[in-house]
Order: sequence, then structure tokens, then C-alpha cells
Amino acid sequence: MNLFLNMVVPENIESDKYQKLIIDEAIFSRIAAADMAAFEEFYRLTERTVYAFVLSTLKNHDDALDVVQDTYLKIRAAAHLYQPMGKPMAWVFTIARNLSISKLRFKQKNDNSIEVTDLENDMNFSYITDNEDRLVLQAALKILSDEETEIILLHAISGFTHREIASNLDMKLSTVLSKYHRGLKKLKKYLTEQEVL
Repeated sequence: MNLFLNMVVPENIESDKYQKLIIDEAIFSRIAAADMAAFEEFYRLTERTVYAFVLSTLKNHDDALDVVQDTYLKIRAAAHLYQPMGKPMAWVFTIARNLSISKLRFKQKNDNSIEVTDLENDMNFSYITDNEDRLVLQAALKILSDEETEIILLHAISGFTHREIASNLDMKLSTVLSKYHRGLKKLKKYLTEQEVL
């Protein structure tokens, strides 16, 4: 219950349990040179963040895992194309977003309709171990807009600050804060009505 409910109930708490994500952009040169240790290091540093980002778009654990895997394969193949800009995660998010959109289009084309997976039956979220946290995550994926979900998951699962989220998603800080607080209010109202809180 720590992961999400601490965010919803005491609204202004900042968590110290996350380490700040610092990526040396030179790691992409090492990955491009087939340095597997660099690739593994990059994966360990960013996997939770990429998973949270992709899950916020796809709203399905299994699809998110597929896209995360494809994202890292693409990063490994395209690392030589990376241009240092001071925003390595923005580049990674662009790859992940494009692959997520492709996955959604593929599913829509093959299913003739795109439906959110019945989340009550999909309790496999990799980084969510507490059952009450899963209920909150399910609610977030169900009632929040894609951007609100993206921002809340990046903050809750990855520990990104609002400023980092704004930078990596190319949004204004005020927009991120607004969507974050609006999303938390919706989530709190929904959970109160459902008697989860």
C-alpha cells in the first residue's frame, strides 16, 4: 500500500526511498561499441522507469513487457544514433512511446476494437507487490487520462521529480503539476467512493 496510497492520502509527501536517476550520456557510445556491461547497467538503471512509462500507455502488463523488451532492443541497435542533448530519458521515452503506439495500432487492426484488459484478472504487475497498491494502480489505469497516468506512474514507480518528468516529456512544469494534482484528486475521489481508502 506504500507505493500509491501514500501519494493519494497525504498529498504533499515527498519520498526519499528513490535514488535520483542519473545517466551518463557516454553510456550510449559504450552500448554502440557492443559493451554488454554498459547495456546491462543502463537496463538496471532504467527498467522500472521504462516499464511505468509503457504501462501508462498500454494499460496491460503483458503488452508492456513486450514493448519494454522491444525498447531495449531498439536502444541497443540505435545507440550509435544518439546525440547528446542532456535528456537521455527523453530519447528513450520517444522510442518507447513510438513502439507503444505501434503495438496499439497492431492490436486495433487485429482486434477491430481496442479494449482495456480486464485488470481485475491481470494481477501480474511486475513492480507492484502489495495487493492494495494493485487496486490503486488498476483504478489509475481505468479512470485517469493517459497523461495523468504517465505522470503519476513516473513519479510513483520511478521516483522522478515533477521537474524531471516535465523535462523528459517536454512539458511545462506547471502542466505536469496540474495534471499530477488533478489525477490524484480523481484517484482519491474514486478510491473513497470504492471504500479502498
